[in-house]
Amino acid sequence: MSAEIYGYLMEKLFPLGALDVFFTPIFMKKNRPATMLKVLVEKRNLEKIIDFIMAETTTFGVRFYQVERRKLQREFITAKTRYGNIRIKMGKIGDEVIKAVPEYEDCKKLAEANDVPIRQVYESAVSAITAN
Repeated sequence: MSAEIYGYLMEKLFPLGALDVFFTPIFMKKNRPATMLKVLVEKRNLEKIIDFIMAETTTFGVRFYQVERRKLQREFITAKTRYGNIRIKMGKIGDEVIKAVPEYEDCKKLAEANDVPIRQVYESAVSAITAN
């Protein structure tokens, strides 16, 4: 399959209900190079995702299986930085904050608006979190 199609697949799979999409370079039988497509999807969206993959790719089959997921409780706060407000995703177990991560899209938007490197905006958000 043409490599150009992979970007198209990713764009189309998210609106169909994909939670995540990723590609892995692999070698198939007879040492043939290939790309493995993996899509994480809730059961309710499985059939339409499979139908799309079968119609839009060169594959003749799809393997699927159920997995379990455990995730941190999530809470959002807003950090005030010199570049603007940035949402921070807090990951918690009970009342304990395990990690805090600035939202990429907020950092990107503010980096572009302030004409500064995104790393600088990200670091200002991290500093605002640790200051509290």
